[in-house]
Amino acid sequence: MKTINIHEAKTHLSRLVEEAANGEGFVIAKAGKPMVKVVPLEDAPAGASNKKRRIGFLNGQFSVPDDFDTLFAKDIEDMFCGEDK
Repeated sequence: MKTINIHEAKTHLSRLVEEAANGEGFVIAKAGKPMVKVVPLEDAPAGASNKKRRIGFLNGQFSVPDDFDTLFAKDIEDMFCGEDK
């Protein structure tokens, strides 16, 4: 695996990324000290999908109470307005 200094990596980043994507990983060094290794990403595991989730995909798996919009209304009012005594 080749080692590239950080200045050269900045100058030729597009080319180096293309090479890494094609399987030719490299190491970026600063002052001769290896800092990072650039390698291609592995393919997605079999069966994994990149599908976007659709609205309603949890339909029927839970229920929302009828009084959901007013739950804890009195408690919230008391927090902001103080309790009536």
